[in-house]
Amino acid sequence: MGFAAKYRRGDGGRRRGGRWRRAALAALITGAVVFPLSAAGRPEIPAPAPASLAPLSASTLDEAYAANRANAAEAARTAAAHQDRDRAATDRALAAPARRLLRFDGRGSGRVTEVLGDLTRADRIAVLVPGSDTSLDTYGRFHAAAAALYGQLVRQAPAGTRTAVVAWMGYETPGTVSATVTTTGRAEQAAPRLRALVTDLRAIAGGGPRISLLCHSYGSVVCGRAAAGLAVDDIALVGSPGTGADSAAALHTRARVWAARGGHDWVENVPHLSADLFGTTVGFGTDPLSPAFGARVFAAGDGGHSDYFSPGSTSLTNLTRIVLGETKAVTHD
Repeated sequence: MGFAAKYRRGDGGRRRGGRWRRAALAALITGAVVFPLSAAGRPEIPAPAPASLAPLSASTLDEAYAANRANAAEAARTAAAHQDRDRAATDRALAAPARRLLRFDGRGSGRVTEVLGDLTRADRIAVLVPGSDTSLDTYGRFHAAAAALYGQLVRQAPAGTRTAVVAWMGYETPGTVSATVTTTGRAEQAAPRLRALVTDLRAIAGGGPRISLLCHSYGSVVCGRAAAGLAVDDIALVGSPGTGADSAAALHTRARVWAARGGHDWVENVPHLSADLFGTTVGFGTDPLSPAFGARVFAAGDGGHSDYFSPGSTSLTNLTRIVLGETKAVTHD
């Protein structure tokens, strides 16, 4: 198990620290066992199967966008017929002519991969990887974060530098109050899909663009599972409970690994430990902000867990610098 800090307070302090760690681990294990007995999921939302697409490339990109918008429009009609007005409104918005959907699946909690900017001409591409409770029902908030980042990139990019943002809601995220949010299971399922996305981006944009993964909360566990050998240049972990790895080196990536946490982010109080429970890893190990992890720690301001992409925030400014490769301009606490 990895821990955020060592205890150096004498025998009494070490005993209290040991009891605290054992209690924290017990709480995680209890949650992993008890929550599945009481959690109730949202009913499945009827929707058509995803559009059948040709392999993604620069030449098929517009065709994919059009097919996915048409699929979202059909999903909106299906949701409306089943009296789900909120889902119908979300699907209808995604079907608008200006939206660029690389992937869309309106079934269940939904899957969306949306592009802001021109992938075929981008020099810098940022991929947002979301954390818990991100679905079509909450997609507006995720899209707002992507739009804030894209706007900042456009304003801050040097002349001649072209940017794009990919909002990747490509996996079934765990619920914040659920057993799945304390384990690596969903991340292990998601990692191959994130790797496939990066492969698609390289096929569309070629080998030239620099790609950054911006991984929020549980999304940092997904990025940790996908990182080994992945063709990306930067991995930024924000509001991270851990990656499941003991160190940045253990991610086996050539990318620069960054980490930040806002001053009012409740994740600071999450125990940074891990244990195997019936073949499942519970907890995510070393705090990415700790010196032992070895990430490049940057300033995120005083924001809370949902504030990393707030316009004007320190965290958004630094994330933009990371995406643009302006590493010397990134500020530190």
